[in-house]
Amino acid sequence: MSQTKRQEQKELTRQRIIDTAFRIYAVKGFSTPTNIIAQEAEISHGTIFVHFPTKEILQQYVLEQFASEVGNELHNLSTTSEDISELLYAHISILQKYEAFYKKMILEITLLPSETKEILVSIQSTMSWHFSIVVDQLQKHGLIKDIPLHMLFNTWIALVHYYLQNSDLFAPDTSVLERYSDELINTFVTLISK
Repeated sequence: MSQTKRQEQKELTRQRIIDTAFRIYAVKGFSTPTNIIAQEAEISHGTIFVHFPTKEILQQYVLEQFASEVGNELHNLSTTSEDISELLYAHISILQKYEAFYKKMILEITLLPSETKEILVSIQSTMSWHFSIVVDQLQKHGLIKDIPLHMLFNTWIALVHYYLQNSDLFAPDTSVLERYSDELINTFVTLISK
């Protein structure tokens, strides 16, 4: 096998590990042993450690890739928005795409190493930046209450996280974000509007 084919196969195996870990973390959580990931990826357990020396490095890589995808989607969907509802719909749309994974992440974040916790902060920072641009303009035009930006953003995130964390109560058989997106956005906008 040529070096190029070997490298290509190695990269395909690495991507299969990442994709499988992402899928399993979304269902079983971040404490899932690597042997389960290897079994689901149909590779030997040792192969995982060729690509990711520790379970924590694999977790961090999967989370970094997730943060990058979410960040790119947020930038693409919200860079032209001047409407708070439109921005919030974009945010929920992105989270809905990754709902199971994101829910596990926020439920288990306190159990993860500090390096991985920083990844959640980076995701929130990206959304906060877009949020601040829109809210600042709306506050200057007198359309939104004069509430500190960090309180507005934290209230939005708390509302979304509360529904995600309690999705078994609010939407046991479907996506809680799909079911409640209109209500969450309309309620939040009503609360902050003058």
